[in-house]
Amino acid sequence: MAAGEAAGSVDKISLTCHTVFKMHPKEISISDFTYGLPEEKIATHPLQKRDDSKLLVYKDGNISQSFYHNLPELLSAQCLMVFNNTKVVEARLLFQKETGGVIEIFCLEPHEKYADITTAMNQTGSVQWLCLVGGASKWKSGLVLEKGLQIGSQSLRLEAKYVEKRTDCFVIELSWNDDRFSFAEILHYAGKVPLPPYIKRDVELSDAERYQTVYANFDGSVAAPTAGLHFTKEIFEALKTKGIETGFVTLHVGAGTFKPVKSERMHDHEMHAEFIEVENSFIEKLIANAHDKVIAVGTTSLRTIESLYWLGCKLLQDPKAFEKTSPFLEQWEAYDLNQQNYSVEDALNAVLDHIKNKNHNALLAKTQIIIAPGYQFKIAEGLITNFHQPSSTLLLLVAAFIGSDWRKVYDYALKNDFRFLSYGDGNLLWKNTEKAVS
Repeated sequence: MAAGEAAGSVDKISLTCHTVFKMHPKEISISDFTYGLPEEKIATHPLQKRDDSKLLVYKDGNISQSFYHNLPELLSAQCLMVFNNTKVVEARLLFQKETGGVIEIFCLEPHEKYADITTAMNQTGSVQWLCLVGGASKWKSGLVLEKGLQIGSQSLRLEAKYVEKRTDCFVIELSWNDDRFSFAEILHYAGKVPLPPYIKRDVELSDAERYQTVYANFDGSVAAPTAGLHFTKEIFEALKTKGIETGFVTLHVGAGTFKPVKSERMHDHEMHAEFIEVENSFIEKLIANAHDKVIAVGTTSLRTIESLYWLGCKLLQDPKAFEKTSPFLEQWEAYDLNQQNYSVEDALNAVLDHIKNKNHNALLAKTQIIIAPGYQFKIAEGLITNFHQPSSTLLLLVAAFIGSDWRKVYDYALKNDFRFLSYGDGNLLWKNTEKAVS
C-alpha cells in the first residue's frame, strides 16, 4: 500500500464517533481503531542524535510541527513532567544444544514468589522466571541447557531448567555457579537487547545504548518507555533553566505491551499487569503540583500516575484494602471507581498515608489498568508519546486522551513523513476534554 493510500484510508474508515466514545470501553471494537501503516514508515534505527526527532504538537484541534530539542520552548514553567526511569534488561537468552539447535528463552517477569522485580533481579545463584521459549518442542524433559559467559576475568556457567508449562508461558529456573553475581548482572552479560518484533533486523551494538533512556535507572523492563528515548541531558538542562519541574516513577514494561488485541470486543481482551514503584517524595511533589499542568512522558508514565489515583480511591473506600495483599489495580476497576469522584489530593494523600503506615519509602504495586475512550483522566493534562501500532491498546489510550482527533493526528503524521513506532518520532498531545468524552 502506498503512503498516500494508507493516509487516505484513515479518512475512509466509517464509524460513528459519537457512539464509540459514549459506550463503555468494554464494548469497544478494536477494528474501529486501526489505520494503514506502510512498512517504510516504521523506523528500524534511531536518528544519530536523540533530540533531532520530529515532534508533532496537538492542541485544541490544531496540529503543528517541531523537534524534541525545542520542547522546553513549547512548555510553560507551570508544568510537572513525569518520566519512567525503568531500565531495559537484556532479556533474550540464547542456548545452543549439543546437536547445534538453538533455544531462545525470553525472560518476561519474575515468578510470583518474589515480592517485586527488584528483589528478583537481586537474586544470586539462581532465580525462577516466567518466560517465552522459542523452540520449546526441541527441549526434551530433563535436559538442562548450558551457556558459558565471561564477566571480567571470571568464567561462569549459566544453566536453564524447565520447571513448569503454563497457559501462556513457561516457568524456567536459571542458575549460575558464582553467587557473587546478581541475576541483573547475569542478564547484562549473557543476554541480548529485546528489540520489538516489528523491528525486523538483528540487534546491533548501538542498540544497547539507544534502546535505553538517558535516565534509565532500575532494571526490569523488556521494552523501552520509548517516548523517553528522545530526551537528552541538554533538554533536561533547558527544562531546569525554565523552571519546569521533573519527576520520576518506575513502571517495568512487560512484553504484553506488544500483545495484539485479537478479541472482537475489548471486554474479552486481558490487559497485561505491570509492576510499578513510586517513591513518597514523588507523590508529595504530585500533590504540590496538583493544580499545575502534569505532562506524562510516555504511556507508561501516564498509566502509573493515573493508577496512583485509583489505588487511592480504593483506600478511601476501604482503608484496609491492601492490609493483607499487595496493592493491585485490576483492568476495569477505574471505570467502576469513577462513580465516587474523589479529589486528586484526597486520593494521593490516601496512598501516601498507606505507604507511611507501612514504614515504607515507596509504593510497590501492580497495575492492569486499560485506558480507552470513555476513560476520565484525573491527573495528566499532557502526553508525550510515540506513534503506536494500529489496533493496539496504546492507540486506544491516545484516542481516550484526544478523542476522535487521533485520526487527524495520525493522518497528518503519515502525510508529513513522521517516523513510526519505537525508534520513530513523537507527539506532544494536550488533553482534549470535549472530544475525549463526547
